[in-house]
Formats: sequence, C-alpha cells, structure tokens
Amino acid sequence: MAGADRSCLPEPGPVSTIRFPAVRFTRLSSGLAMRTVEHPGLPVVSFLLVMTAGSASDPVGQAGLAALTADLLDEGSKHRTALELHAAIDQIGGRFGTEVGPDATTVSLTTLSRSATEGLALLAEIVGCPRFDKADVSRVLELRRSRLRQLSKVPGAVAERVFLETLYPSHPYGHVGIGTDASLSGLTVSHVQQFHQDAYQLGSATLIAVGSLTHDGFVEAAEQAFAEIPVRPVSDAVVVNPIDLEMAGPPSARLVLVDRPGAVQSELRVGHVAAARCTPDYYALLVLNIVLGGQFVSRLNLILREEKGYTYGVRTAFDFRRAPGPFTFQGSLQSGATVEALQEVVAQMEAIGGSNPVTMTELSLARAALTNGFASGFETASQVARAVGRLVLHGLPEDYYDRFVGQVEAVDQTAVTAAAMAHLQADRSVAVIVGPAELVAGDLHLLKLGDPKLVST
Repeated sequence: MAGADRSCLPEPGPVSTIRFPAVRFTRLSSGLAMRTVEHPGLPVVSFLLVMTAGSASDPVGQAGLAALTADLLDEGSKHRTALELHAAIDQIGGRFGTEVGPDATTVSLTTLSRSATEGLALLAEIVGCPRFDKADVSRVLELRRSRLRQLSKVPGAVAERVFLETLYPSHPYGHVGIGTDASLSGLTVSHVQQFHQDAYQLGSATLIAVGSLTHDGFVEAAEQAFAEIPVRPVSDAVVVNPIDLEMAGPPSARLVLVDRPGAVQSELRVGHVAAARCTPDYYALLVLNIVLGGQFVSRLNLILREEKGYTYGVRTAFDFRRAPGPFTFQGSLQSGATVEALQEVVAQMEAIGGSNPVTMTELSLARAALTNGFASGFETASQVARAVGRLVLHGLPEDYYDRFVGQVEAVDQTAVTAAAMAHLQADRSVAVIVGPAELVAGDLHLLKLGDPKLVST
C-alpha cells in the first residue's frame, strides 16, 4: 500500500459490539438437559451432546479408553451395521464427529434443517446403543496402536506425552488422550462396554441444538429422538467433577531429556501446573499469554525467532481445564541453542511479573488480538453450538460472550503483572527436551534444574 509505514505495526481499530444469540434452557420429559439457539440463515442445524467424562475419566491403567470408546461409536449400532449407519448419515447430508478432551466427550452431528428429526434420531442411536462388535474393537485398537507407533517418531508428540507424564504423575491429567501402547494392549471389548455403561449416561449430559429451526421445533425433535434412552446419573466409578480430582502433586522430575541422536532441532516443553478455568484472573491471564508467547509479535517469538534466529516460531498457552491445567511453552529450536533458549524462556517468565512488566503498547496489541476477531467465532451454527458447549462445560454465565470484549479491555498493566506473579512460576517449571544428548547434555547443568532424567521412547 502506497504511503504505508512498514516500520511499525498498524494501530488496532475499534471493536464491534458482540451480541451472542439467545440461549434457551429446557429439560426434556426424560430429564435430559437441553439448550437451543435459533440461528437463521443457511438451512443447517448442528447438534452437540456434551458429556462431562473425558480422558481424565480413564480408569487407572486404561489410558485411552475414553477416546477409544468415542472412536467406536460410529462402527455400527444394535440396529445397523457401520455401513448402514453411515449411509443413513450421508442420506441426510450429515456430518458426524467425536471429540475427547481431558474434561469432556462431545458427539456432534450437523445436517440440513429439514432433516433435524432424522439427525437427532441418528445421534441418539449412535450414543445410546452402539454395537461394539469384537472384531471392530480389535481393528480400531490396532489402528490406534499403529498410530501410537507413528507418533513415537514425532518429536512434538513425544515431548507432549513426556511433559504431561512428568507434570502430572499419578494424576488423571497425566496422559494424552490416545493413551499408550501398553495401556491399549490390555483393553478389550468388555472394557469398552463397561466404560460406555458407566460414562455415557445422560444424567450429566447436555444436548445442544443450534440452527435454522425454532426453539420449539428443536425440543419437539429431541423429545421424539431421545424418548427411549433413559437418563441416569454417571457411575461413581467415573470421575466427572473436577472437585473430585486430587490436587496435582510435585512433578516426577524438573528436567527430562529424550535422546534423538543427530537431530538438528530440539523439541522443547517448559511449564508447570497453573490455573483452572474458574480462576478470577482468567482475562488477565489471556492478555498475559498473548504478550509472552501467544502471538507472532510476542516477546518470546520476537527474541528467539526474530532476534536470535533459533526457530521458525514458538508459542505459549494456558490450558484452562475444569481443574488446574498446565501453562506450556513449546517450540522447535536449533539443537545447539537448546540450553540458551531454555534460559531465555525462564528469564522472560520471571521478568514479565517483575523487572520487565507489560508495556502499554504490548497491552494494547494483546487486547486487540483477543477482541478484534472475536465475533468471527460465531458465524456458523457449528461455531455457535461449540460456544454454547463451553458455557455448559465450565458453568459460565449466559452473558459471558456479550461481556468478553469489555472484560478484556478492562485488563490493565497492574492486573497483568499481578496475574504473572500469581500464576507464572518459573522456579518450579519442568523442562522437557527431545533432542541430541551428545550436543545438549554437557550444558544442562547451567539450567540449575538438577541432573536430567533420561527417558527413552
């Protein structure tokens, strides 16, 4: 653009007013909780069934069971084979999906609004009476174990797994959702059936319906589809409430090294157990993260990429879960710069809450990054449905999205500094390195984290 000053970032523009569509709460005659949103426009409806049992609900020694169970849902029902089930979904132009996070399992189906009744009936059939054929369970298990063997060669996946295992030893958050080869090798069809019986009870579930249909139309379709599925509480054997989770104990190590001989890059993870989603410092932590490592012009990315040339890019994030989740720095950096990069990460974590607090320029850019594109997250029925799902999962107020921009813009320098002092704890961080031991091991003493724990993959 002619006349543009490319030596500095443009000033952020004004933020549009956000009005999230009205969410109506009802409870079906069966007892199932339901939330509906009228979203006129395209003739599309999106359904989500949110169940508060995720990978943290995996029984001890059976990591990956929640994700395996969800993966098997569309492998046929008691009334149809997998081919017949998918043919029925295709016939109404539907798209089915599952997502398993630490705190919840979400089953979704999007279809045309004229097929809302058929879509909800299929969703109820898939969740309520899955087939769980022994041959299907064995096949999907082998596919997931094969995927794990592939992931064992991917530095980022290895770093993520080792980081969680180190940060959350003997804790439900201490494993990735897919599980491990050892845990999957011991799973059988009976384990899947039992987990479904224990966890897939609708007493703690919420059905979300969004799209080009009226509230009453959604409720009528849901009453018909879910009439035959009993609504019972989840088994006491399944942890679905974060209050029931034990507090995470100390990490199993402060420094972990996974040797990758000859690697030209080291994959790094640095962090600690931080805050839950319910923290009153939530908005200040969002801004803090953007300044520290949450966008391209963040401090850590500018230093490690732009100034030093060690990496193509790094990032940080607070994983806000129902119970305290991790704060994580992650990135791939030149192996020869591994120790120096780790020192820089720790130094910046300390400085932002002390000697080098956030500046007004950084604050302005961070608030703009969080608010300027906020409205674009609610354009489609699926996006709105997922947004309602977050309200449900974390018990957020109905006007949360309407107030989000104002809450972010109200965050000042004092709030960011206080949040950094309370929730960034460099002195108890864990560092995981997946890189060449022959190149990095000699300087690890400079980190003052003790002797490294050597882990093999």
